Amino acid sequence: MEYTKITEQASLHNDLEQLSTGDLLQKINEEDQKVAQAVTKVIPQIEKLVDATVERFQKGGRLFYIGAGTSGRLGILDASEIPPTFGMPHDRVIGIIAGGDIAIRKAVEFAEDNTFQAWKDLQDFNIDSNDVLVGIAASGTTPYVLGGISDAKANGILTAGITNNPGAPLAEQADIPIAINVGPEFVTGSTRMKSGTSQKLALNMISTALMIRIGRVKGNKMVDMQLSNNKLVDRGTRYLVEALNLEYSDAKAALKKYGSVREAISALKS
Repeated sequence: MEYTKITEQASLHNDLEQLSTGDLLQKINEEDQKVAQAVTKVIPQIEKLVDATVERFQKGGRLFYIGAGTSGRLGILDASEIPPTFGMPHDRVIGIIAGGDIAIRKAVEFAEDNTFQAWKDLQDFNIDSNDVLVGIAASGTTPYVLGGISDAKANGILTAGITNNPGAPLAEQADIPIAINVGPEFVTGSTRMKSGTSQKLALNMISTALMIRIGRVKGNKMVDMQLSNNKLVDRGTRYLVEALNLEYSDAKAALKKYGSVREAISALKS
């Protein structure tokens, strides 16, 4: 397959070691400003993925992310924020990284080169046709991700692929390709930079829009967030002060009694 591997193209900037700290930071920022515009161009594909995932989620389906290295870590990061932010169970949005959980902190050599391991990892969760699988790979060529996407498709599972190389194998294989062309990296080939940033933006959009569409946000508030620390208790209390016109102390007592912003609003407005 012939395509341009943009993620491996030479940086638009040269002699980096000769630049001052200020110049380095300015030029990195200039490159970063290109990322949001690149994501804008793939919103129609992200919309298609979100709508398809909402349909399956409402029937009890789940959303899976698979990736290696930075891409895998970003998927796990997005998945791990869903329970505290939206009060969803941990088993509804699931991130899996090549090499297992140890790879979250430390690179596992050659883990991404195993074409068959992703499907084995997914089998631990009994993935089925009610679910959605999103493969994340800046290069679009990671064997771990490609193998998982291929096996999932063979088993009737809807797949999407987030890559930074339009035309790459991942974009060709996935049912819904999300190919974000951010151009060459500031440091040649360092896809933890613009490519990783674009993936984070796309994942934010996917999971946040999904949670809103299935009713986990009211107005613009996280009414189902877990009250797991004092900061979040204070935030929930202030939500109730605003929504119900209560004194702070009364709002905090109501939050403690009902256990969530949603339940407190429902009980006190009825």
